[in-house]
Amino acid sequence: MNPQLQIMLSQAIQAFETGNFERAESIIKKILKVDPKNYSALSIFGLIRVTQANYKEASDYLKKATSIQPNDAAIQYNLAKSLHDLGNLWDSIPHHKKAVELAPKNPRAWLSYGKTLLDLSQYLQALDCFDEALKLTPDYVEALINKGIALHQIQRYAEAITHFDIAISLKPDFAEIWSNKGNTLYEIKQYDEAIEHFTNALSLKPDFAEGWSNKGNALYETKRYDEAITNHDKALSLKPNYAEGWYNKGVTLNALKRYDEVISCFDKALTLKNDIEWVFGDLLHTKMKICDWSHFNDDFDELSNSVMTNKRVLRPFPALGFTDNTLFHKKAAEIYTLSKYPHNDILGLNHKYSQKEKIRVGYFSGDFREHPVAFLTAELFELHDKNRFEIVAFSFGVDSQTLLRSRLEQAFDLFIDVKTKSDQQIAQLSRHLEIDIAVDLGGHTDSARVGIFACRAAPIQLSYIGYLGTIGAEYYDYLVADKTIIPSGFDHFYAEKIVRLPNYQANDRKRAISDKKFTRTGFGLPSAGIIFCCFNNNYKFLPATFDSWMHILKAVDGSILFLYADSKWSKANLIKEARVRGVDCSRLVFGEHISYSEYLTRYQVCDLFLDTFPYNAGTTASDALWTGLPVLTLMGQSFASRVAASLLNAIDLPELITTNQEQYEALAIELATNPQKLAKIKLKLANNRLTTPLFDTPLFTKNLEAAYIQMYDRYQAGLEPDHISII
Repeated sequence: MNPQLQIMLSQAIQAFETGNFERAESIIKKILKVDPKNYSALSIFGLIRVTQANYKEASDYLKKATSIQPNDAAIQYNLAKSLHDLGNLWDSIPHHKKAVELAPKNPRAWLSYGKTLLDLSQYLQALDCFDEALKLTPDYVEALINKGIALHQIQRYAEAITHFDIAISLKPDFAEIWSNKGNTLYEIKQYDEAIEHFTNALSLKPDFAEGWSNKGNALYETKRYDEAITNHDKALSLKPNYAEGWYNKGVTLNALKRYDEVISCFDKALTLKNDIEWVFGDLLHTKMKICDWSHFNDDFDELSNSVMTNKRVLRPFPALGFTDNTLFHKKAAEIYTLSKYPHNDILGLNHKYSQKEKIRVGYFSGDFREHPVAFLTAELFELHDKNRFEIVAFSFGVDSQTLLRSRLEQAFDLFIDVKTKSDQQIAQLSRHLEIDIAVDLGGHTDSARVGIFACRAAPIQLSYIGYLGTIGAEYYDYLVADKTIIPSGFDHFYAEKIVRLPNYQANDRKRAISDKKFTRTGFGLPSAGIIFCCFNNNYKFLPATFDSWMHILKAVDGSILFLYADSKWSKANLIKEARVRGVDCSRLVFGEHISYSEYLTRYQVCDLFLDTFPYNAGTTASDALWTGLPVLTLMGQSFASRVAASLLNAIDLPELITTNQEQYEALAIELATNPQKLAKIKLKLANNRLTTPLFDTPLFTKNLEAAYIQMYDRYQAGLEPDHISII
């Protein structure tokens, strides 16, 4: 090198090392003007830009340097970090690899490599890097923390907590460690402990917005909603542009049914971060809850395009109410399940259970309480053949301490409250008890614990009644349906093998209709005229369905539509939508929440139940038929849009099944204006009520047990799951 340039380079290095970057840069520019490929000058200029956090220029200069001299570990390391900080994660990987190859005893290089892999969701490779760093420096706190985060991500929660505990013992005043451990405790349902850890983090770092929001999430899970809101508000006061914080607050407000505020929070989250996962779907579902159909078609088109291009925008449950497109439902379920509940082999393979005298069936649910699932299945559990089956309840919901809960507890051979256990712990307990068949009664509903099944709780796993569609995971072996719900040729829209029973829905013949005498006027209804009703949840109301209802009201003089409104907003919006369609809002009557037995009686003052599409009535349709009220349904392509048709076929009333909107409206009008025809159908319903399969719970139980036996026999014979049909 030119001696003069060598002197200048020495001056630049001295200026850089003493922090005089302006002078160092000035000298380097002069050197590069004379010698553009001067390795040392390029390297120092790159390092100056790293120090200044100008990662774009840093990476440009360091790339030039490594092209000249690729075997400088420090330059490779800094180039890798610069690319990482620019967001060019995959581009940084070759330079991370080179850095650790050249300097395998540099723990910082291993840590940096591991953090990039962590950001790329390459968790197992990241763990290897953190292990290398910890071999070199066992008390390396940052490596311990990041290893804990990686272990958390692959659901090895106990190991994650161990690493966080070591990090805390080394650096107890570091707020982020307490918060990270709190996040892991949250995942294993140890909410009170999680709250304590978030509190410790916040005592160390009061301006830790994420900590306040995380604490709010844990308080939400303990149903301390007002405290949760306070914590979310604190987070947002510290970090107003925190998209996840706005979403978390919205979730808590949703539990309080403050839907107008929920929509505002979700809107704010999307404004700040338009690709925040799942929020767009949650926003549209919330709007559906209050029957706010503004921009519905455009919003659904955007949502549909996003799902079909593999974007994480929609949870599976709301998908059922938007369309009867079975491919759309499957796609939404697969995207969500792969993201939230990937197959988890932490417990290893199930060893083959020896054949038992009794097949051990585990029912898993968060809804062993006053809930539609329990209302339908209570008698099923009581009627199981206890000589052939041993049934175990795994309950992870609240203990409602009601007569129904007591009845359910007595129906099982063993009833276990597992709400404080993690998914892994519940799966491990199921294996310990050698449960042969694990039945998920929740699926992708609010009380979902799909993670239990991701850990393979039993050698045979199936979904039934709680969620009306495919779970979208290969670790569910079977899905219970019937030939109406999933007709021949539709199997490929479901990830599971299909179990077709003669009829799909269990029913409880012991549900009591109140003997209290009610009149129409007692429910705020006119004493004369046809009373149409629909007591389905408001999110099942699509604009097209409401169009049909208004057409029907217009065609039937003096008729009334009796609805259940979940909130003041849904009531106001439905009244507004009726007016827009030219219908006097007085023809809409809204029922209040009443006791279950009185709710059943309410059906008896009505003339015809009008079903929703594409998400049919399930329990509500069954309730209506049980009380003697005919149900008119529109059958589509999806599981959820064929449930009411299944019920009507099971009670031998196929004449109430329509397949398009025009048929649906025409039949409703015909029945309402032809009293003799409606009376004939009501008489047929009364005669069929206890003579057809729908309410023959002993027969249903035997059919379900026959399916269980076939599943079990296949397993014992070493055969893979296959479609099952019980004739």
